[in-house]
Amino acid sequence: MSQISQVSDTLKMLLKQQKLTYKDIAEKLDMSEANIKRIFAQQSFTLQRLEEICHLLQISLSDLFTITEKQQDQLTELTLDQEQELIDNPKLLLVAVCVRDAWQFDDIIEQYDIDQFELIRLFARLDKIKLIQLLPNNHYKLLIAQDFRWIKNGPLERFMEQEVLHRFMASKFDEEDSFRFYLRGRYSNSSIEIIQRKLNQLTKEAAILNQEDSALPIAKRKHMGLLFAMRAWEPTLFEQFRRNESQD
Repeated sequence: MSQISQVSDTLKMLLKQQKLTYKDIAEKLDMSEANIKRIFAQQSFTLQRLEEICHLLQISLSDLFTITEKQQDQLTELTLDQEQELIDNPKLLLVAVCVRDAWQFDDIIEQYDIDQFELIRLFARLDKIKLIQLLPNNHYKLLIAQDFRWIKNGPLERFMEQEVLHRFMASKFDEEDSFRFYLRGRYSNSSIEIIQRKLNQLTKEAAILNQEDSALPIAKRKHMGLLFAMRAWEPTLFEQFRRNESQD
């Protein structure tokens, strides 16, 4: 990806965070919306135009370039200390989940029992442990990738196994938008690799959709849990009938 493409993507991300549209930019810059769309589509930004858009975002041009550079280095896995700090502080974990889903500062206060001053402290803590980069006026840049992975047998994975997955699977999955499907088979190694690759791709696509939907108001988005899992396994009911090798 070219550098100007990276700058363009960063601008789009920041505009989404502040809920600014192409129409808003056009009105502020006294241009037509069609011209603004064309500039973004063709990535034909002049330095003056970039500076004007940055002014709307309440950041400097150097801030934009710094954010763009760091945007390319999002974390795909947290450290053990980062995971443990989140587990030790449930409110910090909650806010980390919210920012990962691109919630605005005011959205979090509106939905949860967290006041403005406490949320500022929690944001500052997430900035200190490098999960977000704080920006002016309580905006932020996410430093973790949408499809980041837990440390194997780490604090977050243990928390998910003990507190989340058991309750998640206890449902009858009969609510609206719920879905559960179990499939078994006997597959070759090459087929297993294909299934794993497709599941990994689906994980990435779900992460992209989550990122794209972040531009929508909270009221138009639902909390959803998706679980993808596969392993070598046979029900105990069937295993009891297996012939011992010594009997063959």
